[in-house]
Amino acid sequence: MKKIARKAACLLGGLGFLVASLGAQAEGQIRVAQQFGIAYLLLDVVQDQKLIEKHGKAQGLDIKVEWAQVSGATAMNEALLAGSLDVVSAGVPPLLTLWDRTRGRQNVKAVAALGSLPNYLLTTNPNIRSLKDFSEKDRIAVPAAGTGFQSRTLQIETARIFGKDQFKRFDTLSVSLPHPDATAALIAGGSEINSHFSSAPFYYQALAGNKNVRKVLSSYDILGGQATFNVLYTTQKFHDENPKTYKAFYAALTEAEKIVKNDKAKAAEIFIRAQKSRLPLELVRKIIEDPENDFTIQPQRSQVYAEELYKLGVLKNRATSWKDYFFEEAHALPGS
Repeated sequence: MKKIARKAACLLGGLGFLVASLGAQAEGQIRVAQQFGIAYLLLDVVQDQKLIEKHGKAQGLDIKVEWAQVSGATAMNEALLAGSLDVVSAGVPPLLTLWDRTRGRQNVKAVAALGSLPNYLLTTNPNIRSLKDFSEKDRIAVPAAGTGFQSRTLQIETARIFGKDQFKRFDTLSVSLPHPDATAALIAGGSEINSHFSSAPFYYQALAGNKNVRKVLSSYDILGGQATFNVLYTTQKFHDENPKTYKAFYAALTEAEKIVKNDKAKAAEIFIRAQKSRLPLELVRKIIEDPENDFTIQPQRSQVYAEELYKLGVLKNRATSWKDYFFEEAHALPGS
């Protein structure tokens, strides 16, 4: 009886290990979310050309891909931590915030960059020529007030101008509003929103749609040159438990970058088709061909954010390299 019990225990233990192993390798599904704008062009190409599915099949895996569109980094981060999304996209600062707060637990890190594109701080107020000219009467639209890419970028520049203790000076003037809505408000005029820290294609539209809209500054001015705008990120659990799916996703992003760089006309058509956009094809091509915009998975100047936000106390952990907050698949790239 003891021998039978031992065999049963071994069998059950083996089955338990097998079940656990199967659960840990729950391959074949990925839920990806993007925000609004042409900054997510690589994801539009991945989705339109079914590149995740393509690279999954190359490994003998049929991958079910679910796509979502969400506005704002706060909602993205909450969905990722809740487990309702597998991979989310937002600016470098929201990624760094989650990397910082989940170290030793979910261990959130970046998968890849989505491109280096500037954001423009726009205004219709004729009295505003620099950050020093904003008053309590002005309102700045951003996707995620206080925490998103635009707010964190503004905080870095505010600290330089007014001092570290004043870095949240413009948080009280900021209003959370999706880029499309903020752009419409700026073009129409007459609302409390008279300024917008805007991404492409929205600042192109605003500058063309209202002669009173002017650029106050660019995020590139603050970061010292061309720099990553958005990144994709996920948890250590998803990365480790889905190696084939993750590999297919990364390969899909790599191929999408090549498609955009090699055929910008095709990329413009894909964006309009994927987003059901009403933008003129000529404008989309102009944006993709703009030398300020680089649709690349290579991170650029991301560590500027890591260093500056650490100095401000937003981050508790200091990154010694950009590789600290990117998964190893990206480490072969000449990033920064």
